[in-house]
Amino acid sequence: MIGVDWGTSGFRAFRLAPDGTILDRHEAARGITQIADGDFAGCLRGAIGGWLADGETRVLLSGMIGSRQGWVEAPYLPCPANAADLADALVPVPFDDATTLLVPGLSDSDEAGVPEVMRGEETQIIGVLAGLEEGITCLPGSHSKWARIGGGRITAYRTYLSGEAFAALRGGTILGRMMQDGPDDAAGFEQGLARSLDPGHLLHHLFGVRSLGLFGRLSEQASASYLSGLLIGHEVRAARPAGQTVHLIGAAALCALYARAITACGGAPVIETADAAARGLAIIGRIARWT
Repeated sequence: MIGVDWGTSGFRAFRLAPDGTILDRHEAARGITQIADGDFAGCLRGAIGGWLADGETRVLLSGMIGSRQGWVEAPYLPCPANAADLADALVPVPFDDATTLLVPGLSDSDEAGVPEVMRGEETQIIGVLAGLEEGITCLPGSHSKWARIGGGRITAYRTYLSGEAFAALRGGTILGRMMQDGPDDAAGFEQGLARSLDPGHLLHHLFGVRSLGLFGRLSEQASASYLSGLLIGHEVRAARPAGQTVHLIGAAALCALYARAITACGGAPVIETADAAARGLAIIGRIARWT
């Protein structure tokens, strides 16, 4: 089987053995927003054509490729849900070269009834659920997801716009004018993380990025890392992981930053495999109805 994790900005394809072993992989900056004229079939064919020629006949897609801006819009499946529920709700995709199915995203609502949505993260979570009946998973990113697991199902989750907020604040506000490009500054991140634990609203703390710089207490080289620590710290504190194990799924460098914040807030971070998406696709693919 071929599994494809196809997001807004990236494309990852995996050739998978029946037991889920990754036989080969292909990655490209070919997210759904980079596909000219919506030729998703042509893009997919160009990426996995060699595997199809070798005899692969099944393709399973997940991620933003199933959004309104993607190839086929797949209805959201409400929480709680597990791999079997997702497999029962797979959506067929019109691709002449192989039988192709699409994993739906998951929906939820917060305490006030405001909707939550995810596409792609559910498949990554399934990839680490095999040995996890209860717990918390966190998928850091532009729109970080914190999901609760109960009875082997994704029971609920919340989204935090931390990554996108960081980019917007750095690139589009006065805060960014006092930042210099360069490597991450560990001390600056820790300073911002510590500040996030102080009393006060995030919007008040954000102004300190500027005022600390004006008074020479935060260098331009450390300001971006300070902002990152501040935003991640507020996110982690709101997610309330104290006393709990948090399974981190995502890019290693970002997961490492979140691990430091989770530890500072009294949680116990565990960084999971970077191939969670491939594992999730393999699990769902094994129980899918392909005919």
